[in-house]
Amino acid sequence: MAISDGVLKKIIISYSYVAIWIFLSFTVIVYNKYILDRKMYNWPYPISLTMIHMAFCSSLAYLLVRVFKLVEPVSMSRELYLRSVVPIGLLYSLSLWFSNSAYIFLSVSFIQMLKALMPVAVYSIGVVFKKETFKSEVMANMVSISLGVAVAAYGEAQFDAWGVTLQLLAVAFEATRLVLIQILLNSKGISLNPITSLYYIAPCCLVFLSIPWLIMEYPSLRDNSSFHLDFVIFGTNSTCAFALNLAVFLLVGKTSALTMNVAGVVKDWLLIAFSWSVIKDTVTPLNLIGYGLAFLGVAYYNHSKLQALKASEVQKKAQQADEEAGRLLEERDEERKNENQN
Repeated sequence: MAISDGVLKKIIISYSYVAIWIFLSFTVIVYNKYILDRKMYNWPYPISLTMIHMAFCSSLAYLLVRVFKLVEPVSMSRELYLRSVVPIGLLYSLSLWFSNSAYIFLSVSFIQMLKALMPVAVYSIGVVFKKETFKSEVMANMVSISLGVAVAAYGEAQFDAWGVTLQLLAVAFEATRLVLIQILLNSKGISLNPITSLYYIAPCCLVFLSIPWLIMEYPSLRDNSSFHLDFVIFGTNSTCAFALNLAVFLLVGKTSALTMNVAGVVKDWLLIAFSWSVIKDTVTPLNLIGYGLAFLGVAYYNHSKLQALKASEVQKKAQQADEEAGRLLEERDEERKNENQN
């Protein structure tokens, strides 16, 4: 059976969005590693790099929302901003800070393996905040993912305890941020796309990051007479970071969150291959076995979530059908009563 031109066009467009997102996500990760690693560009200031990204992204988001009006702002009171957006901004700034810091100490491939713990962290924190129901089979799945990552860590040739601690903290803060978005924003009917997220959250991150920056990095940058800001390097790096947010907006908006999860798996394997073949990071067989186990656990978790989502959709449609049938019966009863009265 031949595929129609319309369907073929949609498939090509969807795969194009996936390819763009993978390329930009891949580029930002490798670019950040290049800038921060002491063996490469040797600019080990992760807070400064994150602040440059936030300043650039918040400026462009302001232009898109307020000047060019390409994206509608969200109706938000001062109280809601302080009680909801500010805590999320704090967690996001900590997540980005620790995640970027980990690139100084760990290989790109190993960082991607540690990121496989994200579903474990999101589910565990969701249970603590009562956004997820504790289920023994789901927890067994989480344990299998954790064991896979533990095997990968045990087989890591360039294991650095401080780097692992930083990356695990980044995962914990990011997972908490995702859960709080559901509690503080989504539950109140507020949905932020990547552009409005940057518009509201990036300036907040900038303020929070300025505190540790003044204490930890500013003195070193001030005393380093050879320091100068390379506008080509940091400008293109920041542009890639902003473009990645646009790509997320397109990918999730035009396809689905599940497509993004699948694309993320492809990106992770590509990064591991790139890290081994181009950057010459050591990837051991035990690394691959451990990550393979974790990958299977994550794949099963995503499959379970998809099945639950489908079941929920079916139930919702059945409920809507029942309500519609009930309304029709009421209308018919009303018509019969009117006819009998006439």
